[in-house]
Order: sequence, then structure tokens, then C-alpha cells
Amino acid sequence: MDPALAYLDAAEAILKRIREHEMEHIERAAEICAHTIANDGLVHMFATGHSRMMIEEMYPRHGSFPGFHPIVELSLTYHTQVVGANGQRQAMFLEHVEGFAPVILRNFVLQPPDSFLIFSNSGVNEVVVEMALEAKKRDLLVIAVISKDHSRLQPPKHSSGKKLIDIADVTIDNCTPAGDAMVRVEGLDDPVGPGSTIGGAAVTNALKCAIAQRLVALGKPPLVLTSSVFAGAEKSQQGFEDSYDDYRRRLKRVYGG
Repeated sequence: MDPALAYLDAAEAILKRIREHEMEHIERAAEICAHTIANDGLVHMFATGHSRMMIEEMYPRHGSFPGFHPIVELSLTYHTQVVGANGQRQAMFLEHVEGFAPVILRNFVLQPPDSFLIFSNSGVNEVVVEMALEAKKRDLLVIAVISKDHSRLQPPKHSSGKKLIDIADVTIDNCTPAGDAMVRVEGLDDPVGPGSTIGGAAVTNALKCAIAQRLVALGKPPLVLTSSVFAGAEKSQQGFEDSYDDYRRRLKRVYGG
């Protein structure tokens, strides 16, 4: 089969597995997040490496709404150089440094009704496991989005002996095959075409939509960042201002305000 078509088939299979197996988990996670947002809290989000993309997918962007707080360390992401100062060797090293997560969280005041959403394809690297443990110490419910197939094949790396799936109150499978890359090309030893972006983004947006439905049902419809195509230029711009103001209001407590 043509490799490009093979990738699209594999991507469709991921979406089918999410639809068939993960909707109950997405609905449970939506209940947690809607409770947080409806009660003026924040859903804190953490990820490293490529998984950071899912945090950007949640908010702020068109069709999104406030209530989500990104906690992203640039030193742990691909927003830096590949080699040289701030390179990927350093980022991949820092993912395995125990004690880093509490240093990051020292910047914030986290307490219920807040909750915590962590994206990690493997769910085993020390910093994401430790972040979940720290969230639980603060009595926050933790939602994890991982590849269960990938995580099952990885031994625990954190000194606690735990993986993210062992700590989270709700775990959503992004339904990506172990190893992430999904397509074999003739003459090439290693597979290409990772699938976790497809699975992660699908879970993120399905969750977002389920949360919005619950907020409306609670009588607290979210302030959506909407396109001028739907609302006209003036109303769209005002919507952005209102959404950002609401986000700023929620954020004050997180910095001790």
C-alpha cells in the first residue's frame, strides 16, 4: 500500500478505537473538568516534549474557552533548538530528573476545586509521574492521557515504582500503537508516521466539547473564542477580550492573589 494511505488508514483506526473504547473515560474526565471550571477553578495542564502540543490545542484557540491553565517548561519541550544550547539532549535528560516537578509547582497555589490534566504518550518518565504525585498531594483529581499500549511495554522509571496510569483518577487512552510510528516503508528499517498527535488531539477536542455541554447544563456557558465567520468581526473581538479577562480573573489565585 502507498505509505501515505497507510498512514491515513492507521489514523482512522485510532479514531475508531477512541470512539469504541474511550468515551466513558472522556465523559468521566469531562465531569471533573466541568466541576472545576463551573466553580471558578482551573484545570492545570502539564506535558513534556511533543505532548505539549495537546496543551496548545486545549486553550487558547478558536472553539476553546477559559478554565485551563498550561504549565509548560520550555526546557522540557521542542520549542527550543535541536542541538546546541537548550537542545533536545538536555530536554530529554531533564524529563528524567526527579525533584524537578515540585520546583515547578512551587510557583503556583493549587487547591480544589482545581484539577490536573497530564499528557504523556508513555506515561513513565520521572517528571510526569512526579507531577501527578504532587497534584495528588494537593488533593487535586488527576486525568491522564496516554497510550496504554505504549505504557504497558515500558518499565516504571520513577523511584516510586509507579507509572502515570497508577496515579491518575481517570486515564484516557489516545489509542496509539506502542512505539507511536505506524507505517513501514519498503527498504527502511524503522517505521515512520507517528500517531499520538492524531489520538491526542482527538481526545483533547472531544473532551473540550463534552466539558462545554456540561457547563451549559450547569447554567454556566463558557466564554468561547469564536471566529468572525460565526459572530462577525466586532462580536468575535469582544469575545476574545471577555475570554481572556475571565482567564486572568481565574489565574489570580494561582499566583497567590
